[in-house]
Order: sequence, then C-alpha cells, then structure tokens
Amino acid sequence: MDEERPNNVKDLLVGLKDASELMVDLAYAAVFFNEPTLAEEVERLDERMTLELRRLRTVAMLAARSPEDAEGMAGVLWIAEAIQRIGDAASDIARIVAARLGIPPALKPDLRHADEVTARVRVRDDAPMTGRSLRDLSLPTETGMWVMAIRSGTSWEFDPGPDDVPAASDVLMVRGPEDGINRIRELAGAPPIPPGPEDDPPALSELDRAVDILVEMKDLSEAAVGLAYASILFNDRALAAEVGALEARSDRLEDELESWVLRAAPEARHVDELRGLIRLGAASEAISDAARDMTWYVEHGEPLHPVVQMALEETEETSAETIVMPGSAAEGRSLKDLRMETETGMFVLGIQRGARWIYRPRATFELRAGDRLVSVGPEDGEDELIELCGDQPPPLDDDD
Repeated sequence: MDEERPNNVKDLLVGLKDASELMVDLAYAAVFFNEPTLAEEVERLDERMTLELRRLRTVAMLAARSPEDAEGMAGVLWIAEAIQRIGDAASDIARIVAARLGIPPALKPDLRHADEVTARVRVRDDAPMTGRSLRDLSLPTETGMWVMAIRSGTSWEFDPGPDDVPAASDVLMVRGPEDGINRIRELAGAPPIPPGPEDDPPALSELDRAVDILVEMKDLSEAAVGLAYASILFNDRALAAEVGALEARSDRLEDELESWVLRAAPEARHVDELRGLIRLGAASEAISDAARDMTWYVEHGEPLHPVVQMALEETEETSAETIVMPGSAAEGRSLKDLRMETETGMFVLGIQRGARWIYRPRATFELRAGDRLVSVGPEDGEDELIELCGDQPPPLDDDD
C-alpha cells in the first residue's frame, strides 16, 4: 500500500477497501503456507486500517456542513466500519498462524479447489516474465491471477504496484482461479502442476465433511463481499437481497461446522488443528455478516453519498455488470468454454436470468441472450468481458 496518507473521504475509503481485500488474501495465504511473515503483514495492515478509519471519521465530520451532509457522511462511515470488520476477520485468520494452531492437512488440498485459490511460484532464470513490469504482464487479464506479494531473498514487497518487475529467483504469492495457476507458472518458467489422481476418492470422514463446509463458507463470504460492493455500486436491491441469503446460509454452515468438528475430534492429530478450523469458520461468518451490514442502505432504499460509488469505481478490483447480447461470442457457451476468469480476469459472482438469480454459477453454466452478469475483476477485464458479451445497450433513463 502507498505510504502517503490520503486526506479526503474518497481516497480514504478506497484505501480501506483495498487494504481489507489484501488482508483477507494474505491471511488465507499465511494459513495455507504457515507463513508468519504474511500473518505479521496482516496485523500491520489492521493497525493501519484502524488509524485510517479514525482519520476518515474526522474528515467526514469536517466535510459535513449541513444536516443533509451529515446524513450522507453517516452512510459513508457505515460502509467504512463494515469494511474494517472484514479486516478484523482477516486478522483473526492470521492469528491462527501466530498462535501456532495449524490446520488439518486435509484442508490444504481442498482449499486448492475453492473459487479462488492461493499459490506461490518461484521465477526461474530466463522466464518469460523476467524483466517485464506487472503492468506489461497484465497478469489479471492474461491469467486471472493477482500478485499479492513478491519475496526477493528474505525481503517482501506486499501489494506490488504496476511498475514492479519480477526477477529471477523471486517468489510470487498469487491468488485467482485454479485454472490460472499453470498459466502463471508457465510465465515464471516453472513446470506445470501435474493433475491429481483419478482414482475413486475414499469415503468422507468426519474431518473431511468439516473441511468441505469450511471451504464453502470461504467461497460464500468472498461472494457475499463482492455482491455487496456490486449492490452499492449499482444501487440494486436484488443484489442486496442475495447478500442477505448468502449470510443466512453462512450462519447455518457455521452451526454445521461446529458439529462436524466436534465429531472429528477422535480422528484429529492435534486438538489445536480443530481450534484452527473453528476460528476459520467464525472469521468467514464474520466476513459474511459485514457484507450483509454493508448493504443496509441499499436494502432499505436509503440514498448513499455519491462518494461511495466514486470510491468503488477507483479501487484495484472493480465490479461490473454486463448483458449477454444476441449473437455475441458468449451466447450459448459455458463459462468453462469461455475461460472467463483466465481470459478476462473477471470472476462472475452472479447471473440474473429473468427474475431468478444464480450466484456463484458453475463452470458448466451456459449463458443465454439477456443474461445479466455481475462480476468483479481488473478494470481492463471489463472491456474484454463486454467484447465477449457484445455491444452493451445504453443505460435506461430514470423515467424508463
């Protein structure tokens, strides 16, 4: 993150959102790789977020010159405090590493099949990416992967900027779709990860069931946050309602998780691993709760200050809505066929077909003309997504 202190409401809100997303990514990576340095960075970002939220409160109070201004800034602070709770949940995840609780070995392979995965890759000598900046590489749109951190020797660069240049022997910490891992490994000159065995899987144990629930909770929380931001950006009550449905599902899953963790106690190697699972579940549920709170103004038809939408349009990962047009390249093809995430960098959070919403659609989901896609990803990815879906209709006037 840029060390210069922002001094206006919009920039402070952008910084809080970007920091919270980075914290969640680093926290899961810290647990997955048992990397204390990543956990320490999450704690540092948490302290910075607390200071920036205090600064935002001060700036918001100074900006309010009338009761109407005060009401608008109250909504800004509501969103900001929900974002901070996401950062707090990321800190709880990172403390699993600091407390040396660990996670069951069964969790790691399962996390590789989550909607978004974390991975690390070492850049080899003469790799295609060496000597090229992250801007030139356009990894989010070319591979679907985002670089969270770069380790050079023993030093780390967190949240690297577009001018950073990976060098030979650097280690990249990345996150994105599972299909993007081998694409970024190819650019780094690393061999592909071989496919897993095709043998019939063994019967699920109690611990396996607990881990599967936890992976679903992780996916749900990330989808809830993405849909919450989209509902605010597009002022869409239907999206806000979907966030509420996801949060309710997360509540039920947390209850199931606790039950399965207790049943798994006899087969666990260490009790602390089960404590780690419970903490991960509680943190994922807290993220879903924060996402639900974020949508309150939209859900109740209350106006939000324009600065909120301005901030969401300027963050590192933006929301986009796209309509599948008749005759477009996307019509009649599945998300898998289109390789949506790795070709455009955009992750489809939900699809509206008529009055029905399909959130977190499967890769085999086939698009039809008229489908409305709500996605998150890099700003450049929106243009590529529009190219796939066809020329977009002009926005409707308020009277329409």
